[in-house]
Amino acid sequence: MLSRTAAQLYWMSRYLERAENLVRMLDVTHSLSLLPQSRGSGIELNAPLVVTGSLQAFEAKQVQLDVERLFDFMALDLDNPSSVLSCIKAARENAHAVRGQITAEMWEAINATWLEGRTLPARGVPNVSSFFDWVKERSHLFRGATHGTLQRNDAFCFIRLGIFIERADNTARLLDVKSHLVAEAAEDSAPDFYAWSALLRSLSAFEAYHAAYRDSLDARRVTELLILRPDVPRSLRACYAEIWSNLAEVRGGQGGEDAGRIAKQLAGQLAISLEYGAVDEILAEGLHEWLTGFLARSAELGEAIQTAYLEAG
Repeated sequence: MLSRTAAQLYWMSRYLERAENLVRMLDVTHSLSLLPQSRGSGIELNAPLVVTGSLQAFEAKQVQLDVERLFDFMALDLDNPSSVLSCIKAARENAHAVRGQITAEMWEAINATWLEGRTLPARGVPNVSSFFDWVKERSHLFRGATHGTLQRNDAFCFIRLGIFIERADNTARLLDVKSHLVAEAAEDSAPDFYAWSALLRSLSAFEAYHAAYRDSLDARRVTELLILRPDVPRSLRACYAEIWSNLAEVRGGQGGEDAGRIAKQLAGQLAISLEYGAVDEILAEGLHEWLTGFLARSAELGEAIQTAYLEAG
């Protein structure tokens, strides 16, 4: 497969996954800011800006941060490259470039999403919750069309790689931000509960937590669930099992045999470290420090994939 085609398939799925991750984050931020138990809307509202690296861009607008302005900036602002609509637009542009590599159902799903989404800034969004649900449903529709109609070839592998690399990055960054919020709660258990509950709901893992532990929320179990549990779809371990599996199926590569081997080795090392990791070791190192190291290794893998498969030879 040509490196340009591989890159467009990879980034198509990454951008669509990013759009879904953003609305999950915004949904929880919006809900949590309305609760009296919240430790302060300013801290909560900053979280999506911090996670996406958009804080400076928002501050440049010199406006007061509130729920409405955050939503407009992170959801509908096409001048913000990190907004939900900007991600959907980028995903659609990449899909258009590789229409011959994806099925008609996949193209129709992503194209219809953009055609409807681009009208929203002018029409407005009367109900933010319905917007969040719409984005998640459209993302699920695209993934379902991909899984149900696309041949299991290199195109499928690069799409899956994009999904799970983006998903793992989002889980790690959200866990890092929320761990700081919990640390600031000191002895007050109510802020602890709502911060961890918000994190689990944003990653669709709230029900999984109670099914696995049947106990009240605490930092140790949430950390174990979101990093080390293989049966939670958005955990780091589950994501890297998929990354390693799909990368192993990719043939050739524009960067040569050595570049491909390095990428696969890095993916395998990360997957194995998560498979055999222990939550007590992570907490002993410090959650923030561990996640910082993980994100650095994840970025190294992303660069290795770029070199091996996505750059023109």
